[in-house]
Amino acid sequence: MTLLRLEGVTVRFGERAVVDAVDLEVAEHEIVCVLGPSGSGKSTLLRVVAGLQPVSAGRVLLGGADQAGVPVHRRGVGLMFQDHQLFPHRDVGGNVAFGLRMRGAGRRAYEAQVAELLELVGLPGAQGRAVASLSGGEQQRVALARALAPSPRLLMLDEPLGQLDRGLRERLVVELRGLFSRLGTTVLAVTHDQGEAFALAGRVVVMRDGRIAQAGTPMEVWQRPASEFVARFLGFENVVPATVSGGAAATAWGKVPVPAGSPEGERSVLIRPAGVVLAAAGLGCEVLSRTFRGTHVALLLRPEAGPPLEAECGLAGAPAVGDRVAVTFAPAEVVVLPPA
Repeated sequence: MTLLRLEGVTVRFGERAVVDAVDLEVAEHEIVCVLGPSGSGKSTLLRVVAGLQPVSAGRVLLGGADQAGVPVHRRGVGLMFQDHQLFPHRDVGGNVAFGLRMRGAGRRAYEAQVAELLELVGLPGAQGRAVASLSGGEQQRVALARALAPSPRLLMLDEPLGQLDRGLRERLVVELRGLFSRLGTTVLAVTHDQGEAFALAGRVVVMRDGRIAQAGTPMEVWQRPASEFVARFLGFENVVPATVSGGAAATAWGKVPVPAGSPEGERSVLIRPAGVVLAAAGLGCEVLSRTFRGTHVALLLRPEAGPPLEAECGLAGAPAVGDRVAVTFAPAEVVVLPPA
């Protein structure tokens, strides 16, 4: 069942459409992450759903009810921001209980619920701790418990892990996914970090200039970017114009085999780094740099023709900077995109 539906939502600041005719649905118990660079409209979209930003056109429906004129506190949504926004004069328990007290819950009832929520987010018995004594990760957990306390029908996260170091982000995103799954929470999150989004969400939405550039499961978006913009946003750099015909693409790097059934004509071609394969013979290249990535070595190559190529190879026998190598292309790692 659809919990959230956006119909033609548009937000204009002067003549500029920050959000431009967006249609989006989020089902109950679904986790959706909205991705995009700064200025793509993703945070504005979140503010629209929360009721913090009026729309210039379109409708926001929650549970089938139009939210026009419904104030923030009556929408039944929870909000969690990048900077936590905890109350420094309240202890941990007071922060988590805030929403429950505003709803008129009795002290005995909310004390039990606060204890349960802190246990749930991995901070058992922390009710009396001062906010200033918490680490960044602990503050994030408290902010999450506070957002979950009123049992929102929709939980919205705005760059929820953006201020944390990478190692902590990677641990917390796995914990969050498991927690939301156990609780059956419906989540709409925004982030610029595709790794975070892909680890957390069941569906990702990529935005560009206020519009949805692509939506799908993390696997669908990663394996089949819908455009050169999406491919480059995901971090892929091996994208060139091409003419596709007869199972191959004519590119600046020469003939590149493409998957069977690929569309033909004037297109763009993406070659994932894993598809640039070191070989005994092929396109000649010079190794410009190599970077150890733990499970593999990332190479930047200068080919005899065309722009630089990103490649990957195993740890054993990785070429050194300045070495001459030859490469071929694996069609399974080639994606034919619409024209640039």
